[in-house]
Amino acid sequence: MTARGAAGRCPSSTWMGSRLLLVCLLVSRSVAEVSEHCSHMIGNGHLQILQQLIDSQMETACLIEYKFVDQEQLDDPVCYLKKAFVLVQVIIEETMRFKDNTPNANATERLQELSMKLNSCFIKDYKEQNEACVQTYKESPLRLLEKIKNFFNETKNFLEKDWNIFSKNCNDSFAKCSSRGSSIQDPQTSAFVFWVLGIILVLLAVGGLLFYSWKWRSHQDPRTLDSSVGRPEGSSLTQDEDRQVELPV
Repeated sequence: MTARGAAGRCPSSTWMGSRLLLVCLLVSRSVAEVSEHCSHMIGNGHLQILQQLIDSQMETACLIEYKFVDQEQLDDPVCYLKKAFVLVQVIIEETMRFKDNTPNANATERLQELSMKLNSCFIKDYKEQNEACVQTYKESPLRLLEKIKNFFNETKNFLEKDWNIFSKNCNDSFAKCSSRGSSIQDPQTSAFVFWVLGIILVLLAVGGLLFYSWKWRSHQDPRTLDSSVGRPEGSSLTQDEDRQVELPV
């Protein structure tokens, strides 16, 4: 009975053990594939594509408005890249637009494919605030592309050192931005506000000087106009004037 029972349990335990072993092998294989996948996801060819896009840009004074991470608020380099990743995807899909079937358009499509593949390497945080640590920038296309290239270059370096680095929880870092009252601001708008305040202060100063000058003249003019009021009766000047009036024609 005991031996038979033991014999009856052995196939089950053996089957379960082999099944668990198979699951462990599949999991370890998938983990190894993900690590290999993320470590070599971004190649030098992608960086060359971005450099070609930068080199092909026309020098212009036109500015592009886009949202990106404010590095002064988010100084953690890993959390900075995690936050920037979502924004980079939006920029590539919506902002970087070129004429169809052109080299730049084809290059942008390759970057879109790369950003989609990178989704498996970036673990999203559970309480990720969409607008935390974000600003609206107005910069040249050249400056925008340089930021995109720097993002992919820094991400590539981090993934080669530790493929799992972007699983870090950045909720605390994002919360710090929210606690500072982070809002989407335009740096040029802030400069314009300071410029207007400066003009207002100058106008107030000029107005004060004009008012003081007018006040001073208003005090001085009556003394000149009414200077004859203070002349004593019988003065020589008064008597001479009276004589001139009484002379016969």
